[in-house]
Amino acid sequence: MATSRPFLRLSLLSALVLVSACKKQEETKPEAAPAANAPAAAAPAAEPKQKTLKVGLVTDVGGRGDHSFNDSALRGLELWGAGKKMEGGSYKDASPEELKATLQQDLATRNIAPVNVTPVVLQSKVPEDYEPNLQTLVDEGVSLAIGVGFMLENAVETVAKRNPDAKFLLIDSPLVSADGKPYTLPNVRTVMYREEQGSFLVGALAGLASKNNKVGFVGGMEVPLIKKFEAGFRAGVAAVNPKATVLVNYTGSFDNVAAGKQVGQDLINKGADVVYHAAGSDGLGVIQAVKEARAAGKQVFVIGVDSDQSHLAPEAVLTSMLKRVDLGVYEAVRDLSQGKLEGGDVTLGLKEGGVTYAPVRVDFPGKAEALQKVEELRAKIVSGELQVPTNPSQLTAVPAKP
Repeated sequence: MATSRPFLRLSLLSALVLVSACKKQEETKPEAAPAANAPAAAAPAAEPKQKTLKVGLVTDVGGRGDHSFNDSALRGLELWGAGKKMEGGSYKDASPEELKATLQQDLATRNIAPVNVTPVVLQSKVPEDYEPNLQTLVDEGVSLAIGVGFMLENAVETVAKRNPDAKFLLIDSPLVSADGKPYTLPNVRTVMYREEQGSFLVGALAGLASKNNKVGFVGGMEVPLIKKFEAGFRAGVAAVNPKATVLVNYTGSFDNVAAGKQVGQDLINKGADVVYHAAGSDGLGVIQAVKEARAAGKQVFVIGVDSDQSHLAPEAVLTSMLKRVDLGVYEAVRDLSQGKLEGGDVTLGLKEGGVTYAPVRVDFPGKAEALQKVEELRAKIVSGELQVPTNPSQLTAVPAKP
């Protein structure tokens, strides 16, 4: 989740205003050669086993089981990083086949393999859990504490300053000062995504797959980060189908499945035949709404987000915009295990493999031509020929009211 610098600057400044508004203040000597008549030396001892590192992760309120953002982060730590899977409340060893099954497309060439880490996961029920959960991980001696989501920015910053010898990873936000300016700490790595680029590709696919020339976008909280998804999606639709109307609505949350379903149903009732969600757990409700509409005879599709969500409704999910939180987490864990983890900002887009779209497993008229067109657009974005907007204000068309 490469754009032009002005677009990225505008989106970042918008995000900074949002985050800063709620800011808190606050040598061995060589061994002597054995004597000639000394007994033969014993066989050398085996190499000591590498120390297992504990890596902690704090979810946002969406939690484990969202089949999206948090589950992607957990996959990067548990499955890819530790070679573990959670079953019945405890960890079991995952098979190589289970790991391989999650390495879609270009990830198969990245040599992703478990390293010597033990995961420790704390789930947040409310935002007030973020800071104490992170401090608990530090108190438990983790080698890296991961905060999943932009809403943990303030908590990560506070705990990182309080514990300068501990290492942290923050997903989805830079560190932001009280006056709204980005800065770095030596013990914090931040990972951000060019969500607008992946959203542009699925928007183009939606515009080409739509029969009604009417598609929908469901956002969670109406914040600058989610606006990047909206801007990219709408731009992608317009690039291939300028006659198409885009209906836009927000649920106002990331953990309300019922709200997602209600908004999804509303967009479908208003004629949208492809609906893209960027709404966390709310998106599960959007998928359910599309699944039920198909069962009632409507030819509609849904586009998932963050993780490949096709398993939730194989006949209804056209594709998913993959935001590789799992990759950002795994690469930090791998770097930690190799003693190479440093603070600073990392941004991942199409070029870096940080965003893409899941395999399109369903059929629709003109599918082959549509996928060819989408890949042509991908190449233009990667080369810099095509620049994707990061905010809806940069678009000429106004979205239709749902």
